[in-house]
Amino acid sequence: MAESSFIWVLAGVALYGTIHSLLASHTAKRLAERAFGCAAQRFYRLGYVILALLTAPPLLLLPFLLPDRPLYSIPSPWVYLTLTLQGLALLGLLAAIRQTGTAAFLGLRQITRPQPLISRAGPDQLVTVGLYRFVRHPIYTFSFILIWLMPVVTWNTLALMLGLTLYTFIGVLFEERKLSAEFGPAYEAYRRRTPMVFPRLFPHR
Repeated sequence: MAESSFIWVLAGVALYGTIHSLLASHTAKRLAERAFGCAAQRFYRLGYVILALLTAPPLLLLPFLLPDRPLYSIPSPWVYLTLTLQGLALLGLLAAIRQTGTAAFLGLRQITRPQPLISRAGPDQLVTVGLYRFVRHPIYTFSFILIWLMPVVTWNTLALMLGLTLYTFIGVLFEERKLSAEFGPAYEAYRRRTPMVFPRLFPHR
């Protein structure tokens, strides 16, 4: 029974990832602009964020609603260390979002400053300072910490962790292609000197 639950959780993550990947694709954005014009440029990102927030709770609840078996739990006092690291990762995640513009990330800036959903001019600037000095995608770095430092893990939550990790890595690859197309040589130089997700223990001088 627990084995089938494991598969169902993976299937749930796959469905979630497929829906959001399709909506983030250039094809979906082109269709939205053709159908709704300027309204799509104003509200597409905000609608995408709202949909992500509405569909995330059912996915996160799925492991707890299906039959399950415990796998491991982090004992005391180590659990306090992992919870502290998760708290710091959450703060880091918020800081990384803030560095690139919270309003734009949430789709609020686009309401007053609409722009084509597929911009060939690229964003205002390439952020390479702060947290982005150490890795190109700190948002995903902190997301992995939050995912893999769960204090209690069952077979269902393991399926959720594996599925979200795979979905995040796929998202990173698509993000890389988009940034490379938008910034060209500047991003290629940044990519050569900065790790993608995991910072170097001994940075190059």
